Amino acid sequence: MMKKRILTGDRPTGALHLGHLVGSLLNRAALQDQYETFIIVADVQALTTNFDRPDRLSDDVRQVALDNISAGLDPEKSVMFVQSMVPGIAELTVFFSMLVTVNRLRHNPTIKSEAGSYGYTDMTYGFLGYPVSQAADILFCRADLVPVGEDQLPHIEMTRFVAGRFNELYGPVFPEPEALVSRVPRLVGTDGAAKMSKSLGNCIHLSDEPAVVREKVMS
Repeated sequence: MMKKRILTGDRPTGALHLGHLVGSLLNRAALQDQYETFIIVADVQALTTNFDRPDRLSDDVRQVALDNISAGLDPEKSVMFVQSMVPGIAELTVFFSMLVTVNRLRHNPTIKSEAGSYGYTDMTYGFLGYPVSQAADILFCRADLVPVGEDQLPHIEMTRFVAGRFNELYGPVFPEPEALVSRVPRLVGTDGAAKMSKSLGNCIHLSDEPAVVREKVMS
């Protein structure tokens, strides 16, 4: 029997940390034996919030790839790829954007939540259209399942809408993927006050040297 296909991955906005390990990476490594696994390093989507720091992107892409491998992702079992190196994703993003209204994007609860966390009073076109870009990531490889946390479910619903609308207009091309929801609790950061997060500076990175880890733990 053919294995079902999953698409998962990360935006390269810096080194991954223990919160990523507990929340997604360990599960991702386990799933690669059960499913045909595609891992995206979403460098274009990283620019939705880091567009003013493109000089860091190549190092961040490399670091995220290394962090995935260090967590158990096997390049012999899984396909890991860089988003910007697949022209078809950019093309699908443009085509899919014709099917989604601005109002639908503005009412996406994940977009509203993320805009608030970044302090955006006005959103760029790229940030607002992030769910359309993500739909292209998922549908270009015809993924059946997408491992996500509950806060990302609106993005999967958007992808299902795009796939359904495209199929309705042009014929059955894309599967409507299902969410594979992670029930793992979020790891609390070193400050004990909030979830582990790069932006809050309360995280232990997978690539931290032992002395750095010791200092963070002892604090």
